[in-house]
Amino acid sequence: MSRKTTLPVALIQENNHGDADANLSIIESRVAEAAKRGAKLVLLQELHNGQYFCQHESVAEFDLAEPIPGPSTQRLSALARQHGVVLVSSLFERRAAGLYHNTAVVFEADGSIAGKYRKMHIPDDPGFYEKFYFTPGDIGFTPIDTSVGRLGVLVCWDQWYPEAARLMALAGADLLLYPTAIGWDPDDDQAEQNRQRDAWILSHRGHAVANGLPVLSCNRVGHEPSPMGASGIRFWGNSHVLGPQGEFLAEAGGEAEILSVEIDMARSEDVRRIWPFLRDRRIDAYGDLLKRYID
Repeated sequence: MSRKTTLPVALIQENNHGDADANLSIIESRVAEAAKRGAKLVLLQELHNGQYFCQHESVAEFDLAEPIPGPSTQRLSALARQHGVVLVSSLFERRAAGLYHNTAVVFEADGSIAGKYRKMHIPDDPGFYEKFYFTPGDIGFTPIDTSVGRLGVLVCWDQWYPEAARLMALAGADLLLYPTAIGWDPDDDQAEQNRQRDAWILSHRGHAVANGLPVLSCNRVGHEPSPMGASGIRFWGNSHVLGPQGEFLAEAGGEAEILSVEIDMARSEDVRRIWPFLRDRRIDAYGDLLKRYID
């Protein structure tokens, strides 16, 4: 594949600003700024059109879903085309009546839809009741070809599964990208909060190292109260870009910001030559991975 060695990227780490129109307006201004800085690939956070509604179970929230293509993809398509960037978005997809997905949509720099990925692993934890809303993805772990490279797009809860990252790598992904919405319960003590955030970062560093690929993870920020009267979620930000040895190329803090950095796209080849993990995999001995548990 012909490509530039260096790829300028930007991650838009943002608060919720209300409804879809308000959030997309902020995204438009942030992407314009990212493009002004030179970004050719822009990653948005998970479900960026509004609040993280999965803190409770309510059939009324299904009204937020929309078809793909639809109103948001039309607006994001125009945004990608206007600034000549590959744009990775995250939307609540209405596929049919009663059938909904958590879907990442990738736009080519000319505004066309390069592909989409439907979130495969769906959590059901206190404050993250996603199984009520989302049907597990059925597209599989297939990288999306774009003008800046082959993108292995995964979504949030997928980040805890090394199998997902590995399958994207085995299918030829040049980068792993994670639109994310993760945070802690404000009632947890500081030590527990730190453990959760550190585990999240370590999981991404592990994916980078094990697959010899850069990893981009874009999280949201800010406190979002729970409709159920609980303490809500404090989204911790800390979006980051990692190199293929798990090294930090850039890391955000806990506030809204545009995280910009350049990735050396030739480095994965160099790293895989000295750490040939794909070569040494014992594919003849992994059959038990298809079992739920080895009794």
